[in-house]
Amino acid sequence: MAKIKSLADLRKMKEEAQSKIKLRENSANPEQVVQIKIGMATCGIASGAKETMKFFVEELEQEAIDAVVTQTGCMGYCYAEPTIEVTLPGKEPVVYGHVKKEKAREIIDSYIKRGELVDGIIPVSFKTIDD
Repeated sequence: MAKIKSLADLRKMKEEAQSKIKLRENSANPEQVVQIKIGMATCGIASGAKETMKFFVEELEQEAIDAVVTQTGCMGYCYAEPTIEVTLPGKEPVVYGHVKKEKAREIIDSYIKRGELVDGIIPVSFKTIDD
């Protein structure tokens, strides 16, 4: 545990604790908030999924958007990593491929905030070569 040397350090610790509590509260009722699942299998991690996840967590918190960001295993779309699944309250999930920071910003601004689909959707009917 880090030592508290100033009031600013204490405030920072408080904000981090409140953020973790909010995440836990949101995860108790995930159908009421935006849900984002990041594919974090080996291929996703190698393609930059950790950075994508970090970006979503930071940006959604900064913009005060109620969301639960979680990691999941392989989605089966290795060619399109990093992949994410976004579920808006009351809507069907949408899977996006090749989601780096620029695409993540577009998804937040267009799809999450305004409900407008953006390019990069992996169709539900897509089958992998193994199917």
